[in-house]
Amino acid sequence: MDATVLIPPEVRARLRGLRLVARSGAGDGLGQHPSRSRGAGLEFAQYRAYEPGDELRRVDWKLYARSDRYFVREAERDSPLTVWLLLDATASMRQADMARPAWAKLDAAKALAACVIELALRQGDRFGLIALGGAAPLAIPAAAGPRQRDRCLLGLAGLAGAGSWPDEATLKPLLERIAPGALVLLLSDFFDAAAVALAERLSDARREVLCVQLLGADERDFPFRGGHRFRDPESDAERIVDAGAVRSDFLARFAAARTELAGRFAARGIRHTGYVLDEPLDAPLRVLFGPSPSGRGVGARVRKRDDLPSSSGPSSAPSGHLLPRGEGE
Repeated sequence: MDATVLIPPEVRARLRGLRLVARSGAGDGLGQHPSRSRGAGLEFAQYRAYEPGDELRRVDWKLYARSDRYFVREAERDSPLTVWLLLDATASMRQADMARPAWAKLDAAKALAACVIELALRQGDRFGLIALGGAAPLAIPAAAGPRQRDRCLLGLAGLAGAGSWPDEATLKPLLERIAPGALVLLLSDFFDAAAVALAERLSDARREVLCVQLLGADERDFPFRGGHRFRDPESDAERIVDAGAVRSDFLARFAAARTELAGRFAARGIRHTGYVLDEPLDAPLRVLFGPSPSGRGVGARVRKRDDLPSSSGPSSAPSGHLLPRGEGE
């Protein structure tokens, strides 16, 4: 399948300045990514707090004498990255806006995934695809090269939003494919609490997680007037309301839920951005993978002696409600 079917030419042109970069180290091999590694002759990258099991010869004793804290030195080398694309293909992803009914959240998720596949292919990285929803999840094991791209694009082309979030028995064998250190991009509207929990679970298991929350402009602006029936596409529950009367309350709750979701992700160190269907397709990619002041890509961070790691860990994620889900009529 030709990637141009999913990636508009003007968007493809703007991908040239983007680069997939992991904050954590990548695996062994030849690629374009700085990876934490051991051995002589490798360029110093950063310090990190000592952990039980670290070799004593890697402790910087001069730094210990000045700080009274134990730090180990880490080096870097160029290594390939493994990128996993996780797509929410449940029924809520069929939602589109009244102004553009042929452009649904799932269409945007497919196009964003195709863009990341092109970036990974250009960099020589491995990439895999998992789509959750419908009658059965789609899983394409991680690999590299043009043939792998074609496999993933064919998988994306066949996706249709249906069903609800899979249960644990279905998820577990899929998630076991994602090795520690992998970069995971989760594309979802995050209306299902289980989708948020999955992002947190992967982050806690030492996978680097990035999230793009896909929303409709109608959900953001609530432009409805008069009597309206809203239907949950996954449970078929319905609610008839006077749209004008509930608009202010809906927008306030919607904004609060988005803020709360961002807080939960931030508490886990999960990079997160949003995408609304009336925005440029590459906007979230530029947030996550655009150039940073260091020149290494967003999210890459090399710590020197003046930027020592804190001994404190991430805070717990607050609990709370998620965004409402529904289709208007």
